Amino acid sequence: MTEPAITPPPGCPAHAGAAPLYGPRFQTDPAQVYQELRATHGPVAPVELAGGVPAWLVMGYRELQLVTSQSKVFGRDSNRWHAWPSIPEDWPLRPMMTSAPSVMYAEGTEHQRRRAAVDEALTGVDAYELKKYCEEIADRLIDEFAGRGEADLVAEYAHQVPLLALCRMFGLDDTQTPRLIRALVAMVDGGPGAQAGAVDLLAVMLQLVQERREHPAADVTSALVAHEAALTDDEIMRDLRVLLIAGHQTTAYWISNALRLMLTDDRFAASLSGGRRSIGQALGEALWEDTPTQIFAGRWTTRDTQLGGQKINKGDMVLLGFAGANADPAVRPDDGRPAEGNRAYLSFSYGDHGCPHPAREAAEVIATTAIEVLLDRLPDLRLAVSESALVWRPSAWVRALVALPVAFTPGYVTD
Repeated sequence: MTEPAITPPPGCPAHAGAAPLYGPRFQTDPAQVYQELRATHGPVAPVELAGGVPAWLVMGYRELQLVTSQSKVFGRDSNRWHAWPSIPEDWPLRPMMTSAPSVMYAEGTEHQRRRAAVDEALTGVDAYELKKYCEEIADRLIDEFAGRGEADLVAEYAHQVPLLALCRMFGLDDTQTPRLIRALVAMVDGGPGAQAGAVDLLAVMLQLVQERREHPAADVTSALVAHEAALTDDEIMRDLRVLLIAGHQTTAYWISNALRLMLTDDRFAASLSGGRRSIGQALGEALWEDTPTQIFAGRWTTRDTQLGGQKINKGDMVLLGFAGANADPAVRPDDGRPAEGNRAYLSFSYGDHGCPHPAREAAEVIATTAIEVLLDRLPDLRLAVSESALVWRPSAWVRALVALPVAFTPGYVTD
């Protein structure tokens, strides 16, 4: 299979040497592609998305901080993208780039209003209670495969724990959760039912918001309803959807990537025999080396500017290359490994649109608890295939395993 030829857009000589962010080579070894781009272009490189669509990939650590902290130059609203007239309706990445009326795409005072409500609602999540029901969720899921002696930790565990935990945080009850999960899975799969899934997901969220207006409870949805920002039902519904998708996918991939590291790297063998110290280290290293969100789309320039030695024109698309920035030699030790305990990774983004701090804390509680309970219940957990047989999802945007098959001595089921 040959990679498609690159055809630079008219009037854009900088993109004549653009690298495609798709195809077998990029999917097999994206880190090598980033390294070559950095060597050729520096911290900001011309790239091409599927369909020959040009963009700029920011791989420099300091440059990425600059982009995410200067929202007046690098805006979040994609409506200013000058390429829209030439983008076909069926372009597969169109839904990812299209602005929506949510906290994710809002700018200025509107973003501040909605972000303040989200931050305060998440701050109200009790870390102790979150850990407690994550333990309950993890035990219940492990019970379903403990007696078999084998499992796929991606589908049967890593994807399930954060999703069920988020449903609980939002206030969804046991009758609403299955419907939400079906809708989310259909939407994320991108198949024939994707659009219907997206619509049903919003319907579940709207029903929840309306219920909480009538019957408040101790959950994130009720906190958003009661916030002084006076959010409408539609605003809360859409912002909950953002929190659900962002929180679920990134945390699920974080859990599975850390587990892969612990199952394949001898440095973490102590954890698998009951140790505790290496779990936090594995989670930290997974963010540096296999950050769940590799590239995020993105920002769109409000005026002509310079960045990393490149001229960026007004209305250009700028992609946030978290994986490239985390690998920037300017912030890594000489041996290429992050310093132990160094939490300066950009995996949660940066600036006004970065992941809210309380959301990061909740994700860490969920991920840590999921791994702790798993190792407690299945102490001889081991990879069921060779490391080379593990397959990564073919995506420029995320770093996620298709499956993580494991074997273990069949264990007991909790009462």
